[in-house]
Amino acid sequence: MIAALREVYGNPSSTHSQGQAARQRLEAARRTIAEALGASSAEFVFTSGGTESNNLAILGILRALAGKPRHAITTAIEHPSVLECFRQLEREAFEVSYLPPDRHGMIDPGAVANALQPQTALVSVMHANNEVGTVQRVAAIAALVRECRAAGQEIYLHSDGVQALGKVGLDLDVLGVDLYSVSAHKIYAPKGVGGLYVRKGTPLHGIQLGGRHERERRAGTENVPGAIAFARAVELCSADEPIRCSTLRDRFEERILAIEGVERNGPLAGRLPNTSNLLFHGISGEALLIALDMQGMAVSTGSACSSGSIEPSHVLLAMGRTVDEARSSIRFSFGRYNSAEEIDRLAEVVIACAGRLRKAKAREVQLV
Repeated sequence: MIAALREVYGNPSSTHSQGQAARQRLEAARRTIAEALGASSAEFVFTSGGTESNNLAILGILRALAGKPRHAITTAIEHPSVLECFRQLEREAFEVSYLPPDRHGMIDPGAVANALQPQTALVSVMHANNEVGTVQRVAAIAALVRECRAAGQEIYLHSDGVQALGKVGLDLDVLGVDLYSVSAHKIYAPKGVGGLYVRKGTPLHGIQLGGRHERERRAGTENVPGAIAFARAVELCSADEPIRCSTLRDRFEERILAIEGVERNGPLAGRLPNTSNLLFHGISGEALLIALDMQGMAVSTGSACSSGSIEPSHVLLAMGRTVDEARSSIRFSFGRYNSAEEIDRLAEVVIACAGRLRKAKAREVQLV
């Protein structure tokens, strides 16, 4: 990216030599990312990130189908950038079905089948959950959508794949989705760039006005240095990384789950290799987060896009956790730069902090 900032400063829509140089680098980046996704370069649209990609997919396709069936299906555990789109569509007189997960955060494809209506135009189910890591059976849901389409129904499938990129094997042609959202910073590229896969033949109405960029699907001058960095990050993704992350995660969980009063949120199997969401009964998740932060360890109580909210995780509530349980849960994420020594140190600090907080809570109860 640093080299691109210095060398590729032309507008890729310009006809002068600097602009055409930028265009060549942008298209090379597009090809690299598209090929890694099992797509053609014409099917990949650059955006500013996962939120824009989700907005463009959901609002763009349903507005392209204006005047046609106005029912959509999504789930109760989607990222806020998906849920807020559907809430907006409800304000525009769309009917939306929100499917609940099971206690592990899994959406039953059978529930999708039962929710389908003749007027259903869009199904949107995330590939992997950002809070508990559950990997959904998207291919099975795609098969249901294809059956409806084969019967003459105009219906499409979108999946938020922001968390899945780089962590699960991806071939979007095999997966069967029509639209798929990705974000660069989830694989260590800079923030502010992402993309949307749009299967050939899928209608899409741009939601930004002001230009004919990205084959008229997304107006606005492209972030060329960001796109170049995104492509390089895709090239650096290793097939061994998910295995390594899951080994670190399991090493951590083995120690923490041995503590009394700690449970896992989400499934043991069928989840992202880098995600561990744990419930610490009787302990404030926010207090534990602050205690760990003071030790230099960054963890989360939910989606970063919901930071500042005092509401408990909508994902955990949908999975059947109580408000208190949701507020006592912490998400730990592991990555390529973590070492086994760091994981052991994290476990030690978590155990110590949880013990102190639990003792403090017990003293409060005695005083009352």
